[in-house]
This record gives sequence, C-alpha cells and structure tokens, in this order.
Amino acid sequence: MTVVGKGPAAMIQTGTQPEDFDLVVIGSGEGAKFLAWTLAKQGQRVAVVEQRWIGGSCPNIACLPSKNIIHSAKIASYFAKAGEFGIETAGYAVDMRKVINRKRAMVKGLVDIHVNNFKNSGVDLILGHGHFAGPRLVEVDLKAGGKRWLLGKKVVIGAGTHASLDAIPGLKEANPLTHIEALELEQVPSHLLIIGGGYIGLEFAQAMRRLGSRVSLLDRNATLLHREDPDSISEVESLFRDEGIELLLNVAVEYITGTSGESVEIAYRQNGEAKSIQGSHILVAMGRTPNTQGLGAELAGVELTDRGYVKVNDRLESTAEGVWAVGEVAGSPQFTHIAFDDFRILRDNFSGGNRSTKGRLVPFTLFTDPELARVGLSEKEAKAMGISYRLFKTPMATVLRARTLSETRGFMKALIAEENDQILGFTAFGVNAGEIMGAVQLVMLGNLPFTSIRDAILAHPTLMEGLIALFSTVPAARKAPFDTEHEEGAA
Repeated sequence: MTVVGKGPAAMIQTGTQPEDFDLVVIGSGEGAKFLAWTLAKQGQRVAVVEQRWIGGSCPNIACLPSKNIIHSAKIASYFAKAGEFGIETAGYAVDMRKVINRKRAMVKGLVDIHVNNFKNSGVDLILGHGHFAGPRLVEVDLKAGGKRWLLGKKVVIGAGTHASLDAIPGLKEANPLTHIEALELEQVPSHLLIIGGGYIGLEFAQAMRRLGSRVSLLDRNATLLHREDPDSISEVESLFRDEGIELLLNVAVEYITGTSGESVEIAYRQNGEAKSIQGSHILVAMGRTPNTQGLGAELAGVELTDRGYVKVNDRLESTAEGVWAVGEVAGSPQFTHIAFDDFRILRDNFSGGNRSTKGRLVPFTLFTDPELARVGLSEKEAKAMGISYRLFKTPMATVLRARTLSETRGFMKALIAEENDQILGFTAFGVNAGEIMGAVQLVMLGNLPFTSIRDAILAHPTLMEGLIALFSTVPAARKAPFDTEHEEGAA
C-alpha cells in the first residue's frame, strides 16, 4: 500500500484507523523498557517504538560496553606492571580486534535478553522512527517500510540523547569518533586526541592509553572535573599525568583539519597563545544533545526547554495531557540509575501514588582506575549552600585491603552535619570506590548516624572495613560556610 502525505492526512487518504494502546513508549532505554514490561505484565496493551538500539544506549553503546573495554584495559595494566607482583613476562601485545569482539559478544547477549523480555512480557516492540502526529498519536516510520499509527491513553517519551558536536570549523568534516565509534575500533589509535574532559572523555582516555595509544586530552576548563573539590581534581589529574596522558587545559579549540583515522590537526588557543596538536584520531566527548529534533513535539502540545529537553514537572508530566518523559530526554541527571528511578516514579504514580523527583540522593561513579565516587554534598557545594560541616578524611593507604592489592592511591572523606551525626556527603577516590560508596549511601538513606558505620563489625580484610578507619579519625575543625580555603582532614 502506498501512503501519500503525512500524519492524519495520510491516515484519511488510506482509510487507516490508529491502533489503540493503553501505553505507547517512544524509545526503549532504561526507564522506558521497565515501564513497558511492568505494565504489559499487568495486562495492559503496550507498544514500544525503538529506532535502533533495543534496550537503549546502556547495554549497546554506553555504560556496559565501555566498562567491558575499561576492564580489558585494566588487565593490560596488570601485564604492564607484572614485575611488581613477582611475575616475569617476556612482553605482551594487545589484540584490539579481540578486545572489541569480547565486547560485541557481551552486547549480543544483552540484546538477546532484552528481545526475550519484550516478547515474554507481551509488549509490541516496533522497530522504526516514532514521532507525534497529534495529541497522544504516534506515527511510526517502520524500519522495514510502511507506517503504523498508535494512539495511546498514555504516551511516554524515552528518546534519550546523543553526542553533541560543537560548531567548530572543520570538526564535522574531520569525521570524528563519538563513544559509539570508539567502542568499535579494531586497531589501537597511534595518537588519540580527545576533546572534552567529562566522564566519557576521561574513561576513554585512560582505557586507550593502557591499551597502547598515545593520548592527548583537551578541555575548555582550567582543571579536570572542575565542579568537584580540589583534592578530587588533584588526584585525578595526577593519575592521568602519571600514566602518560597529556592534559591540555584551559583550551579553546579554533578549527580542525584532516580526517580522523588518518591524520588530523587541532588548532587551539591556550592562555591567549595560538597552538596546535596533531594526531591520528579525534574523539569528541563534549556533552549530550536530547533526541527531540523530529519528534513532532509541537503537534502533541509537548513543550521543550530552551536546550531542547522535554519540559516536565517533578512527577515527570509534560505540558501535554497524557504525556510523560523519562530519562535523559526529560533533563534528568544523565545516569542509567536515575532513568530507572524515573520508571519507578511513573509506575507508582500510574497506580495512584505520589512519587516525585524532588530530594533524590544521586550517586555517581567515574570509572577510571581507581574510581572516583561521590554521593551527597561535596565541600564546594556545602560552602556554596552555606552549610557548616565536620570533615572526616583518610588516605586509602589506611585501608589494609588496599595494601594487599597494591592499590593505595587516593582517599575517602565524609561531611558530617554539625548539629547531629548524619552524613551530608561522601567522596572516595580509590579502588572500588563505587562499591564502598554504596554502603555509605544506604546509611544516608536510612538517616542513620555515621557512628553506625564506625561501630559496626565489618569483615577483615575488606575495602568496606576502611569506613571504620575513616569514621574513627579525628574530624578536622568545623567548617563554617564562610570558610573558602580547602582544608585537609586528619589521616
């Protein structure tokens, strides 16, 4: 059947009626897929429209595949320092194709699981580009050809984001890598130039360096992780320099020539001086852009923010009746675990609950080696908010398990309220910092005092036991909000 025209006009021309669903979801990422599976298992008729990545970016092109390659890089780092552990090697070589094939095998397994979950839940998984044609009416340009029209009692937008490409002269023509293409490199770049010092840029910088690439990282800010505390910044920058990663900070990129994968040059200004650097590949890690272009939001009465995200309230309701948004496209913090919590908010509110995004305790982990993890307030944030605190801090070297692993780099610190013993924030830079943070977060969620950790009996020797050492230190002098100088806690 040939369809002439678009949207409702095409439906009229062909005599087509929209298919009715209880829920139509655009995108199959974390929040979207769990909501679809849950409601379908409850007997509702649910359709999910996915343009490319079944299960969303996390299992396909983001969190999990990147951590897979990061782990391969960690194994390579063990070979590089094998002598430290009393193991003699005659040398080693990285076969990048095998590294990538290991990642691909994991991704295939994850996608297969997702396909089965959609099938077993009863969700109608539709492959194609979904966009609004009217209020709660979604038109799907099918991947296999043709169209479908879906009318939902409820519609949820979970379209996600994509890598931003700034309007730098020559950048688009250089055909740069984003995280998607970087995860498919079958050869180690001889010299990788990374523009952007966010999570993606930092994780790829260390991984590629350990796999054998020369790496130069350019960032517009005067420091890496400029929003974090000075001690975190110092530790991460020192780590990168020790591993041979060139840091070019306070940089303004002016133009790019050449082609990534062959030969490329970045011209930039640093502290007012014109400079340039040549490399073999460029990786762009300059932030994210919401996937709302071509969504047809205006046809559904869905307003967007000035940055292109779906405008939602604290219940994730859009400006259009019967339309919600979840995950990054809704402007939520760009973490998979937040998208999952978005799902829980909609799941419960659809059943008559009253959950909100307000007051969420958002943890994060930067998966460098060692990791940087934080939950709650940093010192910088506490001072900006006028909150006084007591500071507990200890080096990772005080954690005996870290010594057995020869992983003593870093520190742990906690901010404790002045008026009681509740934990305001926790930061760790060290081996398995993300796992250690999880224990502290549970104490914070339970509104328990820090003494509940200090006085606990924790298994020896474990990394978690280091929390006893942390909370047994003598706290630094009380920090008033007017204290602007960064002070170290006692070890």
